[in-house]
Amino acid sequence: MRLRLPSERPTEPPTGYKIAYPVLSQDGTRAGFTGVSLGSALPYGVVAEAACVYGLRHRAPHRRCDCGFHCVHHRAAAEALLCTAEHRAAVLLEVSVLGAYIRFERGFRYARQRVRVVTVGRCACGAGACALADAGWGRAGWRGLAPVCEVCARGRLPVSLGRFARLAGEGVRVVGGGGSTPGGEGAGPAGIEAAQGLGVPELVAEAALLQARLDWFQAQLARLGQRGDSAGPQG
Repeated sequence: MRLRLPSERPTEPPTGYKIAYPVLSQDGTRAGFTGVSLGSALPYGVVAEAACVYGLRHRAPHRRCDCGFHCVHHRAAAEALLCTAEHRAAVLLEVSVLGAYIRFERGFRYARQRVRVVTVGRCACGAGACALADAGWGRAGWRGLAPVCEVCARGRLPVSLGRFARLAGEGVRVVGGGGSTPGGEGAGPAGIEAAQGLGVPELVAEAALLQARLDWFQAQLARLGQRGDSAGPQG
């Protein structure tokens, strides 16, 4: 006789927690995530369906395979993974477990998910992050991002947390480690409209990001001016 796992019929999708790396598409129009271990080569969006990473045709999650999305039951367990050196630049995801799933002692392996909240940690320098910037690595068509503060963002063309949320879509919330949710995109009418209704922490984060961009432009102008002076008079 073959033993079967007990069947569950939850009234609402279970909640789980996991870590991932934020990524931005090459053309800058889409935002998503990539895993930190199995399946890390396949970026996914806010709402996504799992497929077998080994190319097998069975539906994930299969009992005799380790395919499917993975998450843990408790937020503290996912936060503990962020302490390792290789995962310091990852973000914390709160997800809804959708579709078929297999429950384990520490978490789920499941077919579909919806990312509800993205929590961005600190910059590599230890300061609170106000944006996401190029991390120096990527996948085909996608650039990896890492949390940055207003100082480290200079010269790296950062993406504000609010803009990342809008590019990711599906109503996902992106918050800083302190709980702030920057929502503006910068100067101009669109940025002013997006900034309306924000609180003091959000506006402070956006002001810091604008200052970092201004410092970068000033540095570029100074570099171009020095290059022009060194050329000397043209005869």
